[in-house]
Amino acid sequence: MLTDTKTLLLVDDEPANLQVLRNVLSDHYRLLFAKEGERALELARSEKPDLVLLDVMMPGMSGYEVCKTLKAGQDTRAIPVIFVTALSDADDEARGFELGAVDYITKPVNAAIVRARVKNHLSLVRMDELIETRLAVVQRLGRAAEYKDNETGLHVIRMSHFSRLIALEAGLGEAWSDTLLNAAPMHDIGKIGIPDAILQKPGKLEPDEWVIMQRHAEIGAEIIGEDGSDLLNMAREVAMNHHEKWDGSGYPKGLKGTAIPISARIVALADVFDALTSERPYKKAWPIEQATDLIREQSGKHFDPELVEAFFRCLPAILDVRQRWQEEAA
Repeated sequence: MLTDTKTLLLVDDEPANLQVLRNVLSDHYRLLFAKEGERALELARSEKPDLVLLDVMMPGMSGYEVCKTLKAGQDTRAIPVIFVTALSDADDEARGFELGAVDYITKPVNAAIVRARVKNHLSLVRMDELIETRLAVVQRLGRAAEYKDNETGLHVIRMSHFSRLIALEAGLGEAWSDTLLNAAPMHDIGKIGIPDAILQKPGKLEPDEWVIMQRHAEIGAEIIGEDGSDLLNMAREVAMNHHEKWDGSGYPKGLKGTAIPISARIVALADVFDALTSERPYKKAWPIEQATDLIREQSGKHFDPELVEAFFRCLPAILDVRQRWQEEAA
């Protein structure tokens, strides 16, 4: 047996129905069987199947109750559930989806349809796993840059969540804002390419050292590359442009106003606020009021005025995030 063979849990109180599904699926998957709800839950918790095919009308615990319980469990909520039932009413189908099922197949089943839908939903699970892995790599690379710069991983977490809150408040939508949340940790990845003698210098940088330091924006964009995915494309534009300023006085290209990608404008604001209000070996944390005064004063200079207004509208939520991910006292 191949080690990557997927496991399906088939749940139906009628042995004949289980036999039909066995005939349809046994050549491609490892199969587990349960004829009542409690047993199905036991197997789901112990065996962690990749997908559950679940009858609705069963004595004792119904399929709806089984699905609801699976979705409430920390260890079982991610398991996709497909209802396989004789109930064909639209309200029954809608109830199944409301409980968290991913599909609804009516009996008598068509073998080709069952195989196709099982295969499709297992592919979606695999895609989700790959996305989660990619996000984990992105976040760890972002944290690596922060550690090199004597920052902590908490800075990356805070400023990423600040960025998402500002984006949502600015009306950019949940999906776009979630992408920014996951792209923002890469903003300073280019610092990996800056010599420690410059990056960790306690005093003011000399002009030639400052030129080298500014290179981290372009280095970051080069490290991320042109992947083609929405996430890494956004991470690239953030890395390249988060030191640009609204009035055109930033670097590396001196972009001005809306020529600066909005993702980078948001990250610039979130990054500066967290840097100001965090204690570091070389400085004390600024009080919130002092930091917000500077943010307001820099509206139209360093920062996009509309994003500054969005920042202040969601400031209570930003302060909640800051409290949740606070540095431990030395």
